[in-house]
Formats: sequence, C-alpha cells, structure tokens
Amino acid sequence: KKLKLWTGLFVFWFILLPVVAMAQISGLIVSTDELEKSLTNPKVIVLDVRKVEEYKAGHIPGAVNVFYGSWAIKKGSLLNELPAKEDLVDLIGGAGITADATVVVVGKMDAPTDRVDATRVAWTLKYMGVSQVVLLNGGYNKWVADKKTVSADAAKPISKAFVGKMNEKLFVEKAYVLSKLGKALIVDVREPAFYRGENKLPFVAKLGRIKGAVNLPTSLVYNADGTYKSAAELASIASGIVGADKNREIITYCDTGKFCTAWSLILSDLLGYKDVKVYDGSSMEWLADPAAPSEP
Repeated sequence: KKLKLWTGLFVFWFILLPVVAMAQISGLIVSTDELEKSLTNPKVIVLDVRKVEEYKAGHIPGAVNVFYGSWAIKKGSLLNELPAKEDLVDLIGGAGITADATVVVVGKMDAPTDRVDATRVAWTLKYMGVSQVVLLNGGYNKWVADKKTVSADAAKPISKAFVGKMNEKLFVEKAYVLSKLGKALIVDVREPAFYRGENKLPFVAKLGRIKGAVNLPTSLVYNADGTYKSAAELASIASGIVGADKNREIITYCDTGKFCTAWSLILSDLLGYKDVKVYDGSSMEWLADPAAPSEP
C-alpha cells in the first residue's frame, strides 16, 4: 500500500508540476517575477529580438536570439514587411519554436521604435500559428532593473520542423482595406501631429491619413519606463476611441505596419476585441497611391 501511495504521489507531482509551471505564464503580458519562475519549463521559450551584440553582452538565461530584422524585411520600397511564409517557417523552427510552445518575446524599451520590435514579432508569431505568445513587461530593461540573473552563454536551440495553423487574416493588404472603408473601423496609431497631417516621416509620400480613420496613439500604451499601462487603463483609453463593441472589425495601421502591432495585440489578446487586423503596407503604401482615399 505504501508503495502504491508513493507511486501515486510521484505520478501526481510528475503530471502537476509542469502544469503549475505553465500556469505561471498566462495572458498577454508577463512580469519579470513570473518569467523567472518559468525559465525551467521546457514549453516556455524566451525569444530575444535585440541585436546580436546586445544579446551577447547579456540576456535572460536560456533565451534564444533572433534579431528583429529577420522578422520584418524590406520589400520593394516598403519597410517592415512580412517575409515569405517558408522563410518564417524556417526562422521559427530554427529557433526551436513549436506551435504549442509559450513564446515570451523580449526586446529593449529604450526608444519608441525599440518598444514595438517585440510586438511586431509577437503578432507575426500569432499569424504563423504559435498558440501562446507573451510580452515581457518592460522588456530586457526591466529584467536588468529588477536585478534578475543575466547570462552571457548563447543558447543553442534544437531546430524543429515548424507546423502551425496560420491565422492569415491577421495581416491585410491595401485592396482589402479599400473594400472595408466605411465598414470596418480603421485605427491610425501614429502620434496626433502625424494623424492630423501636420507632420510625416521622410519615407512617407505625403501628409495625411486613411479616410475615416480614428486616432489611437501608440505612446498611450506605455508608462515612462517602457512598462505597459494596466489593463484597466488600456481598456479605458481604447474604449474611448474604438468603442465597446468587441465584435466590430478593426484594422490598425501606422507608417510601416510595425507600431500598430502594439495596440493590435492589446486589443485582441488583452482586451478581448475579436476581429483585429494589421494593414502591413500602412501609410507608406497608402499615401503613395493617389487613388487611395486620404484626408485631410
């Protein structure tokens, strides 16, 4: 009987412990404490998207490094575009990521452009069919600030044949956006001066915005230290612009399809909006086309 009891307890803990470890990571945004407790879980993969030299100087123990530039490329004149699907399959599999993994995407939070490296990669992983994609609150900066363990040993992932059920509707093209004008809610996440047509980036053809778009600036997502605002704060900010209808189709855009992924992830994975898409070409493509309706 004692042997059966101990055997039963062993089986119980053998099954339960991995479940407990997985339970420590849930939702879209994970704290440094929660991630620290889950580093030994083989189903949790920390994906560091900083530059190779930054990764080599210090990273979260066990983190795999795949630089942001591998995930969003230049296509023709357009920046931050999706690589070919077969290239993404190789990239994800080469990082040892399987569709059922929990992937914690980590970048740095120094500048606004740095902060959205992680969100663009996370949205791409969702698009490719990774079941759970998570953001580290405050990124690598917060990990260091919280005095967590740092490693200089490069991880050597075991390459896997990645097979995922793609969510192809997460990225949309210009023709689709044209067909949805006046139907879907078009959300411009650029800062107000860009939305109002008072300023633009050099590589964007002209001032203005997609006709009928509303403005939900990306800067409103973050606290001053690069951490994310609370779910309650983000819900209040978002609902004031996009409304409370969680079933309405929402298409976000920015200048190149990178910044808009921050609000896209928050709307869909944190706040429960059910139909959120990213227009990959964004202002760079739209405002270069005289036939694409724009204002002001």
